[in-house]
Amino acid sequence: MTTPQVPKGQSAADTAAMSREWRTGLVGALVPIVYDLYFSAILSGVAEALYEHEMGLVLSPTQHEHGREVSLLDGLIHGATEGALIILPEQSSEELVRLLSDSFPFVVVDPLLTLDGRIPCVSAAHRSGADQAMQHLLALGHRRIAAITGPPGWVATEDRRSGYRAALAGGGIERDPALEVEADFQLEPGTLAAGSLLELPKPPTAIFAFNDAIAIGAMRAAQERGVRVPEDLSIVGFDDLKEATVVSPGLTTVRQPLAEMGRTAVGLLLRLLEPRRSGPLQIELPTRLVVRGSTGPPR
Repeated sequence: MTTPQVPKGQSAADTAAMSREWRTGLVGALVPIVYDLYFSAILSGVAEALYEHEMGLVLSPTQHEHGREVSLLDGLIHGATEGALIILPEQSSEELVRLLSDSFPFVVVDPLLTLDGRIPCVSAAHRSGADQAMQHLLALGHRRIAAITGPPGWVATEDRRSGYRAALAGGGIERDPALEVEADFQLEPGTLAAGSLLELPKPPTAIFAFNDAIAIGAMRAAQERGVRVPEDLSIVGFDDLKEATVVSPGLTTVRQPLAEMGRTAVGLLLRLLEPRRSGPLQIELPTRLVVRGSTGPPR
């Protein structure tokens, strides 16, 4: 792909106008890390959708660093890309609102924090997914259900927390603060959090883990203590990554449509690139419970 040549004698204004009309066919994507299965699933949908539209991808890992994200996005805005996808952005809603522009549209995928309604974004139905997980455990007969959450303040954490608490209330179960433990969305923190729950004088019969990594960590903590899954402890995760089908027993989890989120974000961005655009700016995709072997009736 080459830049079109500017004819001799053409004015600066003409050159600028031509550059605005010139389409590069490139879209930038800011992603915290590439190798993580969660983000790679989203990127697979992005790449497929762009390929279908004969467009290219400029990939920029941010390493979860705010300053790096700001710098990389500025480079995309002033570079050859026509727009950007920002996956789990570190920037605040206020910062992103200031970047809104018709000349360089962007779409947030899986927002970290609550966004202003003017910011285009694609997300998953976290609260609905949490409710499905909890209704499954309640239907099995569990009443002492713990939750291992993600970092406080994140959209995913707070929406799933709301679903967890609402399901308890709907089931006539008083919430026990000792059964709600905070962790990061990683395996090791999940193992430690689950260990603290299993060592309570009256441990839970079920754990709702706010992502699959936490859930697999909880399975490991149970195994280390001779607690059988699901005979002694039921565990539900959230994401439905490949690991959910590899562990034994298979992990019951809430499936996020990660690749579809990527594809939908590309479709929204392409719509924003059109002169006359219509349709919703913020799209929430449904989640679905997938039942496997990690859940069963309480002993």
